[in-house]
Amino acid sequence: MDAYHFAFRIPKAIQTSLAASAFFARFDNSGHYIATSRSDFIAVIWDLDTMSEVRILEGHVLKITDISWSRCSRYVLTASADWNCIVWDLVSVLNSPQRLRTIRFDVPVLRASFHPRNSNIVLALLETGEAFVVDSRPGYPYRTELCEIVYESDENSAEASGRTRAPMTCIEFGPTGKLIFAGTSQGYVLVFSTRTKRMIARHRVNNAGSIRHLKLSRCGRFLLTNSTDRVIRHFEIPAYPPPSADSEAASEYVEQDIEPVYKFADPVDKVQWNGIGYSADTEWVIGGAADAAKHKIYVWDLSQEGILYETLEGGREPLVDIQWHPTKAAMASTTKNGTIFLWHCPTLEKWSAFAGDFEELDENVEYIEKEDEFDIEDEEDIIARKMRAEEDDVDVDGSDDDRFVLDPYIETNEKGWEEDIRWAEACPDDDSPNWTMRIIMRDDM
Repeated sequence: MDAYHFAFRIPKAIQTSLAASAFFARFDNSGHYIATSRSDFIAVIWDLDTMSEVRILEGHVLKITDISWSRCSRYVLTASADWNCIVWDLVSVLNSPQRLRTIRFDVPVLRASFHPRNSNIVLALLETGEAFVVDSRPGYPYRTELCEIVYESDENSAEASGRTRAPMTCIEFGPTGKLIFAGTSQGYVLVFSTRTKRMIARHRVNNAGSIRHLKLSRCGRFLLTNSTDRVIRHFEIPAYPPPSADSEAASEYVEQDIEPVYKFADPVDKVQWNGIGYSADTEWVIGGAADAAKHKIYVWDLSQEGILYETLEGGREPLVDIQWHPTKAAMASTTKNGTIFLWHCPTLEKWSAFAGDFEELDENVEYIEKEDEFDIEDEEDIIARKMRAEEDDVDVDGSDDDRFVLDPYIETNEKGWEEDIRWAEACPDDDSPNWTMRIIMRDDM
C-alpha cells in the first residue's frame, strides 16, 4: 500500500448515529454542521461536536426535497414539493430562524442550490424537468430558464428552435460557479454558462439511459454520473472556452460524445445506486447501493485504476442517501427508517508513540518507585502555578475562521473567466467567515 493511503484513509466504521427521522443529510462546507430533512416537513440543523439539534427550520407544508448551504454556512436553502424554496438566516436568535426570502414556483421543486460565491443566486430544478437561475440582486434578471438549444440541423428540425429537447433530471453548479451541469432523461450532459445562461456544451453518454445523479469533484476537473443502466461513470471534464460577447459566437456550443475514464458497477447483484460521490481529494468514489436487505457502501480507488477497494456494511436497514465529508475521511449515510450513520476511520492506539521512554507490557510487572517520584508538591508552588495559568489568554469563542477560506481543492486558475467571477461577486451577500451561530437557551417544560 502506498504512502497516500496512510495520509488519507477511508471511513470504515460507524462512529455514531443520529435518530433524525431524515430522508437525507447534507454537510455544510466546514463539516461542523449537518442539515437533515424530516418526514414532518421540517429541516433540522445538527451540531456534530455536541451531536445535538441547534436549529429547527419550520416553514414547508410538504416534503423537503433538497437542502443547500451557503459558502460560509450562514444561509440555508430548502426546496420542497410545496412549490417553494426558502432561504434561512442562521444568525437569527429565533428558532425557527429568520426566513430571509421565499422563491415560489408553479410546480414542485426537486433540486435547489446556492451559487458557490453568492447566496443571492439560486439554481432550481422543477418536477417538470425545467431549470431556472434565480438572481435576487437588484438590477439583474430575476428568473431565467436554462434551455437546451436545438438547431435545424438537429433531429426534429421541424420543431421550433430553442426548445428544451429532453427533461432535465439532475443539475449542479460547478465548484467555482462559472458553469452549470445538467443531466437529461435521454442520457445527455448539458453545460451552461451561469452568467449568460446559454448552453456552451452538450455531451452524450453512450448507452447510459436517463441520468439519475450527477456529482462534480471539488477541483472541478471530474464528473460522476449514475444512470438507469445501473452503472456509475467517472469522466474527465474537457476545457471550455469562456463565453463570447459576439452574438454569433455566443450561439455556438460544443457537441461531443464523452467516454468515461472508469465505470463502476456491482458485478454480482447489479443493484441500482441511491447515492454517489467523490472524496474530498477526489481519490475515492463511493456508491450507496439500493439493496433492500442491506446497508451497503462501495468504495473504489481512483489512484489504483478504479479498482473496488472496500465494501462497507452498516446493518440490514436499506440505504437511501450518502454524502462524503467536505474536508476529511468521514461520511454520512441515511437509512430507510431515518437514522443517519456517521462513518469515521478507527485508529489503533499505539501508546509507545506518546512518549519516547514509554514501554508496552504484555503482562503486569512489579514497579519500583523512585525516591522523589510521588512526593507531595509544596502548596505555595501549586498556587503560583495556578496564578500563572489564569493569566494566559483563553479562546472562549472556539471558532476557526480558517475552515471558511477558499477551498484548497478548487483550482484558482480562472484565466479568461474573470468577467464571470466579477459578475458572481457583484452585490455580495453577508455570508462572511466572521458570523457566529448564537446559542439559544430554553427552559425545559
